[in-house]
Amino acid sequence: MLKDPLFILVAVSVLVVVGILMFGIGTFAKGGEFNKKHANKIMRYRIAAQAVAVIVILLFVFVRRMGN
Repeated sequence: MLKDPLFILVAVSVLVVVGILMFGIGTFAKGGEFNKKHANKIMRYRIAAQAVAVIVILLFVFVRRMGN
């Protein structure tokens, strides 16, 4: 499965979402001016990355079901 390019794309997209989420939570916990200025933008990026990840996961499931 690790040699499957679509699986690697799924894994990378999920890791990007986790990275954005952890960055957002970290800035929220720290607070301050950066959080006030960028919190909404960071969470919008997370939502967009989540949407891409869900689409890639659904594509992966669809392609695997059609192959069997």
